Amino acid sequence: MVAFTGVKVFSATKAWEREQISDRINEWLEANPGVEIVDKVVTQSSDSEFHCLTITLFYSRPTSRGAHAQASVAP
Repeated sequence: MVAFTGVKVFSATKAWEREQISDRINEWLEANPGVEIVDKVVTQSSDSEFHCLTITLFYSRPTSRGAHAQASVAP
């Protein structure tokens, strides 16, 4: 079991979006100090025209009571 309190999904289908995805992730991390990434899933899918990259971050954000939601994440 991995404890997390939130999920953030970044996806891109155009080449220039895929090139910028790491910048978008870093900007989000900088805007959300204290967030601890507890797991991640990288997914790539394609068809005849598009190539989609999706990065899903599972995170924990400290709360005043220290409570975390419990969820199961497939490897």
